[in-house]
Amino acid sequence: DPISKAAVLTLSSLDFLLFLPTDGPIQYERVGADVTMKCGSMDWDAAVTWTVNGTDIDESHLNGSYLILKNVDLSHSGPYSCYEGSSWHLKYQTYLRVGTPPKEPVLMCRSNNYPKGFYCSWHLPTPTYIPNSFNISVIHGTKDMVCEKDAVPKNRCHIRYLQLFSTVKYKVTLTVTNALGKNFTTLTFDEFAIVKPDPPESVVAKPVPNNPRRLEVSWQNPSSWPDPESFPLKFFLRYRPLILDQWQHVELSDGTSHTITDAYAGKEYIIQVAAKDNDIGTWSDWSVAVHATPWTEEPKHLTTEAQITETTSASTSSFMAPPTTKICDKGAMVGSGAVAVCWTAGLVMAAYSVLFI
Repeated sequence: DPISKAAVLTLSSLDFLLFLPTDGPIQYERVGADVTMKCGSMDWDAAVTWTVNGTDIDESHLNGSYLILKNVDLSHSGPYSCYEGSSWHLKYQTYLRVGTPPKEPVLMCRSNNYPKGFYCSWHLPTPTYIPNSFNISVIHGTKDMVCEKDAVPKNRCHIRYLQLFSTVKYKVTLTVTNALGKNFTTLTFDEFAIVKPDPPESVVAKPVPNNPRRLEVSWQNPSSWPDPESFPLKFFLRYRPLILDQWQHVELSDGTSHTITDAYAGKEYIIQVAAKDNDIGTWSDWSVAVHATPWTEEPKHLTTEAQITETTSASTSSFMAPPTTKICDKGAMVGSGAVAVCWTAGLVMAAYSVLFI
C-alpha cells in the first residue's frame, strides 16, 4: 500500500543503514506490520498535514490526524513529519525504520595461532535492516573468560589460553538483539578440535633445468603459526595440468619443499598447498594457487649448411611418446582418508621415415 508515487523511498541496504535521522525519535517496525503514527499532542480531529522525506502524504492514509500505514516494507523507512494544517507549524517528527528481528546468528571459533589462543567470529544469515547488538560469553568449565573485541573486523573477538592441554570444554554463547527481537546460538568444543592453521605462504613453483617432467615447489609456514619448532606442521600438496580436472596429491610429514617428478612436459600446472598440525585439529584452506610449466628445450635453428645437407641426403625422424606413466590420484579432499587409485596410461609409439631424392 504505497504512500504516494513521489513519497516512496527506495533504499539499498547500505544506503538505508547510512541514512540516519537528524531530529526526533526513531520508531522501529517489522516488515508487514500496520503502523499508526500520532501527530504529537494534536487532537484526533485536528487538521494536519503529514510528509515523508519532505513530500506530502496523500490524505487517504490519514484517520483524523493519525497517519495509518498498512503492511509496511523497507520503502516506508524515512523521516516523517506532522504539521498543523492552518499554520504549518511543525508538531511532530519521527524516523521510521522498518526491519526484521534477527535470525539465529552464525558463530565460528578457530585457533590459527595455537597454542596462544583462539578467536570467534560471527554474522547474521540474513540482514535485519536495523541496528543489531552482539554479546558473546565464553565459559571454560565454570570459569568465565574475556573475549577481547578486535578493532577490525568488528564481528570478531579473541581469547587467550590460560591452561594448555586441558580436557575441559569451552562453551561460547552469542546473543544478538535489536529493537524487534533477539536470538542466540551456542558452541561447545575442546581446544584441540578448533585448531586450524592459516594456509602456507609464499608458495613458489619453478621448472628444473634440463628436466622436462619436474617442477620444484617451495613454501613457508603461515606467519600466524607462532611456534613451528614445538608444534610442527605437515603439508598436503595438490597439482594438476590446466588441461585436466583431476588433481594429484602428495602428503608431506616435514619440510617446506617438494619436487614433482611426473609432470607432463610442456604443460602448464596449477599448484596449491595446505597445512595441518602434526597431531591435532584440521587442515587449513588451500594456499593461493601458483602456476608453472616444466623446462622445455629451446628449439634449434638450422644453419644454411644444415639446410643444404637436409635437401641432399636421407633423413629419418622418430616421434616417441613419454615412457609409460603410472598415475595415482587419491581423489579426496584435504584431511580425509583417501584411498589411492592408480592406473597405467598406455602410450603409443610411432616412427616413420621419409627419403628425399
